[in-house]
Amino acid sequence: MIWSPAPYPWPDGRRAAACFSVDVDALSPYLWATRDARPDTIAVPEHRMAGMRRGLSRMTDMLARLDVRGSFFVPAVVARENPGLLPGLVERGHEVALHGDWHEQVGDISDQQFTDALEASVEVFVAQTGQRPTGFRSPAWEMTPHMLRELRRLDLWDSSLMGDDVPYDIEGVTELPVRWDIDDAIFFKFLGAGDRAPRSHLEIGEGWSSELSSARRHGTLFMMTVHDWICGRPARIDMLEDLWREIVDSPDIWVATCGDLARHHRGLTERPRHALTQLPVHSSKGSSDD
Repeated sequence: MIWSPAPYPWPDGRRAAACFSVDVDALSPYLWATRDARPDTIAVPEHRMAGMRRGLSRMTDMLARLDVRGSFFVPAVVARENPGLLPGLVERGHEVALHGDWHEQVGDISDQQFTDALEASVEVFVAQTGQRPTGFRSPAWEMTPHMLRELRRLDLWDSSLMGDDVPYDIEGVTELPVRWDIDDAIFFKFLGAGDRAPRSHLEIGEGWSSELSSARRHGTLFMMTVHDWICGRPARIDMLEDLWREIVDSPDIWVATCGDLARHHRGLTERPRHALTQLPVHSSKGSSDD
């Protein structure tokens, strides 16, 4: 039987929702990847630092022109190295949320190391902003059952998975789904030899506009994810502003932060709930479809 879910109940009769989220990675993935042996070259870290030097301010200025509040996911190491970052974002009305300690990859750490990194990150956010963070996004968008249990223990929402097109519950955690194809990294990330050449911002902007139209038609969440050092370049900022001007001017789209989405979802009496995927046990026998 094919399950036909009811339309998701966005507030005030809106047809869809849109969220502008930023992963403020800066140097953190590079620092994590080179934690055991750091090369004596500077092209990659310099490329990434363009976001902190200029790209992030372009993004926040653009959001101010549009009167849009964004959700900024910040690794704790970036906050420690830039102590004015979290307070500055909060002062401008934006939401700040957790994104690992050193942008550590799930496959590189134990369950206890994840718990230690999560708790250390919370301490940094509280010390710098005076506020306890309410949300989390996993570096590289991977999760484990242990991670979900820890988020539930700390009453944090998550924005790392793709199990639906609208907010849902998974193992007691409010999930705000992301999308690889509405993420700038897979189209524009370029750090030298071996990487694909970046795509045109005009081409990608047209594709994202099509995704937005489909979100309105199907009543889903348009969760955009960009990075300070990737989409902070001038032409990409201009493309984003054109796209989000369309969103802001659409009365049937609810423009919300991740925290807004989580609070709305938790207030619903009927909401999508999903269990962890149960993978089949491997068998060497052929299936009945062979």
